Amino acid sequence: MRLTLPSLLTTSLLLTACGSGDSAIDSVRDIPNRFGSTQNALDDFSSGSTGDSSNARGLKPNQARLTMELPGLQAPEGEATRRNLRIVIPDELRVYHTNTSQQKFEDVSYSTEKGADGHFILTFDDGIPVGPDVVIEARYGNHIMTALAADADRDIKVNPFSHYLVTEILWRYYSKTDYQTVLACVDNPTCINKYVWGTLADQVHDFEIDIPENASIDQATGTLATRADFARYVENMANYALLGQASSDRIRASAADYNSVFFALELGQTFRESRIAGAGQWGTRIAREEKLTSDNSAFLYPALTLTSFDAFGLNITSLATDIPYDRETLIHGFHDTSGSGVPEQAFYSRGAEHWERNSHSSAPGAATLTTAPPARLMAGRALYQSITNRNNNEINGWTRNPYYLNAFTSEPADEQSGPDRVLSNYFTAGKSIALADEGGKLKRQKTLEDHYLSAFELHLQRSKAFDSSAIENGEYNLAYFSAKLNSDAAPTFGAGFGSWTTGNAPALENWALSRDNSLQPTLTPGPAPGVWQLSNRRSNLSYGTDYIGRLNLFQSNEGPAYGQPDLGVGASTPDSSLLAFNLDTASFGTGIAIATRKTSNDLPQEARYRVQGLVTGLSGTANTLYQIDNGTLTISNGTATLMAGTPTANDGSVFAVQHRIMDNTVNTPENTLWNISFSFTASSGLIEDNDGGGPDINGIYSNNGDQLFLTIQQDSGTELRTGLLMATRLPED
Repeated sequence: MRLTLPSLLTTSLLLTACGSGDSAIDSVRDIPNRFGSTQNALDDFSSGSTGDSSNARGLKPNQARLTMELPGLQAPEGEATRRNLRIVIPDELRVYHTNTSQQKFEDVSYSTEKGADGHFILTFDDGIPVGPDVVIEARYGNHIMTALAADADRDIKVNPFSHYLVTEILWRYYSKTDYQTVLACVDNPTCINKYVWGTLADQVHDFEIDIPENASIDQATGTLATRADFARYVENMANYALLGQASSDRIRASAADYNSVFFALELGQTFRESRIAGAGQWGTRIAREEKLTSDNSAFLYPALTLTSFDAFGLNITSLATDIPYDRETLIHGFHDTSGSGVPEQAFYSRGAEHWERNSHSSAPGAATLTTAPPARLMAGRALYQSITNRNNNEINGWTRNPYYLNAFTSEPADEQSGPDRVLSNYFTAGKSIALADEGGKLKRQKTLEDHYLSAFELHLQRSKAFDSSAIENGEYNLAYFSAKLNSDAAPTFGAGFGSWTTGNAPALENWALSRDNSLQPTLTPGPAPGVWQLSNRRSNLSYGTDYIGRLNLFQSNEGPAYGQPDLGVGASTPDSSLLAFNLDTASFGTGIAIATRKTSNDLPQEARYRVQGLVTGLSGTANTLYQIDNGTLTISNGTATLMAGTPTANDGSVFAVQHRIMDNTVNTPENTLWNISFSFTASSGLIEDNDGGGPDINGIYSNNGDQLFLTIQQDSGTELRTGLLMATRLPED
């Protein structure tokens, strides 16, 4: 699916809900299951689009094209498409209003016709529906599935993904009160959250989740229910649709640009190399500046653009990111690579030079900014596909699943300004797929990798003529996480926190999680940081050379004007109260470091925080990546409780991806539970765990205590852990 914000507004803001009508179509079993000119996503992989194909060309504004897709065994004669599904022509279509009791009211006014390509086209007399109350039901033989009529790109897929959305959210998850709330928004001309449904109905098809070929429809939706990341995304979006109109009109600025500090840690499985096929694989991704010309006259900088504008009397907030990144990986396999007949553990590093520079970019889309401070920016985000190695024998296509954005934003200085920071961490997954060039189109071949990753995106507002003198010899507190994957040995994950006077060596308490010679996990003191110096980093923009808040971080080698310093590159907020860096060092590896200006203010005595972040776990038999996905941290008079994955509403989730080393297996994300209580002291911007039990949680906090950056260290038990969490304050109840 390729979608821009203008097309989203054109196809959504001008549309209204439907009236009364028809029922079904005649039998069409004699039409062959091949669809002439219509694009099949299996046959035409493209960058700058999401995984779902878009077939809305030639449609009138009140029309939608419909495709039915079944698991392979249920339609062996159908046309193969992605995710192990097959395209068929339905025998019968019904369109009706419905409710949470699954009642069906045949009062939608519509007609059907068969397009020249064999697809059915639905024409809605009163315009394309925008709410969840209009459902399309398609039957093929004895197989019946449903989809919402509100699909943003008007290319409606009726398949297990759409069927899950109707049956699990509309007919089970929502209460009657919830349903009445969203319908009230649909009927309110100024409530823009009605357009969540078009986004959700479209984005479920961007998930790269393979349905077992022999699955029934119930088994197919059951597969999706067990994918913790997919199920949680759908629930989050359904909850997002319940937000009121007052939640969406806080940013008044026409546009705000941000420097992006991006770091992702991945754990997955590689099938690239036959001798170690199926091995587990760690990976890191860090933002880079992309040089576009050899004379340094043009660069692509990692960036977020946040735009606000009025359309049809509505205030629309839109965001888009474009982040070039470099990747490193470390394969951890259990194979007989020596020919002795005895498998053994082995590590194979693939450095940044092994991978062509890639892009982590999101499709422009609408978002909601909550009204109660501290404000949160919420949206369903679709990530573009990308292509590397175009000139090699093995072209690589990279897919990325959508995610739910729940980002912290600071209070703008005035109504004409945007927030000076947008901070988020999220989980996404995807694949690397071999592509074959067939007549100028790139057709999907075998899967080369499955990967699951936790991503930090810290967007700090750009400045013009940024003055770095305020940072020089500044007093900061620092927290970091890093991963060292650049040798044929066990990975090392580092974390730490402490104080830092810029231009001097940080005073850190830090540690390193790795494996000893017997491959058992160890947690040992981390490397000495040495001196960390800062300098203003020059940027080349369309209007000329400027300092926009980008920074060099270095020990002794600042590098040339547009080169790489020996510690990393980062950015600052305009007032220098928050700094963030992409680390890239010989001793630490690659990672992320965050610095907050030292403060004399105390933490709030009572507060609740939204928690996001990653934790790595190593045991004797497994590697595990944990994602804390919108958990809750509650502090009260020097004690704290971190809850995630509990049945309690709004406690978020914990996703666990585990590589079982000797089985050469990596599971898809599963739900798990975290419930951690600890006591702490907090002063001068530092948080220190003082209870001596369970995992140690320490870190730093911002001047007003609404942002915490916490490290985690667990040095006992069968699994040792370390990680970095970001806790941002929630509005008062």
